[in-house]
Amino acid sequence: MNDPHLSDPGRAHAHLARIEGKIGARRHFRSFDFMMAAFVAILLLSNLIGAAKQAQIGLPLLGDVRFGAGVLFFPVSYILGDVLTEVYGYANARRCIWAGFFALLFMVFMAVVVVAIPPTPEWALASNTYTIFGQQVTAPNQAAYESVFGQTPRIVFASVVAFWAGEFVNSFVLARMKVLTSGKHLWSRTIGSTIFGEGVDSALFYPLAFYGAAGWTHEAVFTLALTQWVIKTTWEVVLTPVTYVVVGALKRHEGVDVFDTDTDFSPFAKTRKA
Repeated sequence: MNDPHLSDPGRAHAHLARIEGKIGARRHFRSFDFMMAAFVAILLLSNLIGAAKQAQIGLPLLGDVRFGAGVLFFPVSYILGDVLTEVYGYANARRCIWAGFFALLFMVFMAVVVVAIPPTPEWALASNTYTIFGQQVTAPNQAAYESVFGQTPRIVFASVVAFWAGEFVNSFVLARMKVLTSGKHLWSRTIGSTIFGEGVDSALFYPLAFYGAAGWTHEAVFTLALTQWVIKTTWEVVLTPVTYVVVGALKRHEGVDVFDTDTDFSPFAKTRKA
């Protein structure tokens, strides 16, 4: 990793003021709110739209590979989690994780309420025809609606648990590695933290969400969990150059580099305002 284009942002911009984690937790950052909004939005959409769909593509040498469709976009939230911890420190990343946590809870509450509201007979019984694998399939509106959003409570429960545990592991590992490496070798901590964080996420999510569900065999759950972990980690590796660019730009914009040498890493710790 000696490519000059992947120079460590902290080393490439030595003029950045180093601050400790507790100071960073109390500091007002210019771009933090936008990053948190992006983090929560991607988290919600990847869980609502993609998590319940089993996808399959054919790859050379590997044959047919199955994976959860949400895996294509959910890793972006982990990359943003890396950026948040690297640029703004663990305490601010913790705020984003809790914001995502409560946003997911509200999403599942809203899904339960909306699905349970009695529909009008005209809308519920009206049928639409869909083309799936070349075949015409007809489904009433309410049945189609429930098939998509009816699983949301279990999926989001699994997602909340897996997300909460995985994100905190990811953020903790990255923050500790940053101190241990003195801010050098960003690639090692973004990839290393993802291996641990996504490992925890994948090990929890698929069994909790789909074990014993109709259409999901035990083998499918295990295979998709493993595949999801590999794909998400691979995404982190592939997008490492993008992570470098984003981290470097944000650090220059904020003018500081946060090191969590004095941070309380408990997920439940409260930030003391100055």
